[in-house]
Amino acid sequence: MHIDRELILKIENLARLELSEAEREQLGADLNKILQMVEKLKEVDTSGVEPLAYISAAGNAWREDVVSGQVDGNSALSVAPATDGAHFLVPKVL
Repeated sequence: MHIDRELILKIENLARLELSEAEREQLGADLNKILQMVEKLKEVDTSGVEPLAYISAAGNAWREDVVSGQVDGNSALSVAPATDGAHFLVPKVL
């Protein structure tokens, strides 16, 4: 595949870009270099290589989901700046 001016204009339109002619030429050259690198990777023999799902073989370190460090309601209300005895009172936010 080769990136030509028509494809650059289509990409420019889809991405809602406004490129100058010099930027279009630079973008086309850069995209063609990327495609050449991908084609180069296709030359590598990977027949004996198992596909990877993850980079590392390490698994997740799961932990028990335990509630800790809770404060009871009365203690929380006792340090609040304003309460009605059962609820926190806060200024109205509009």
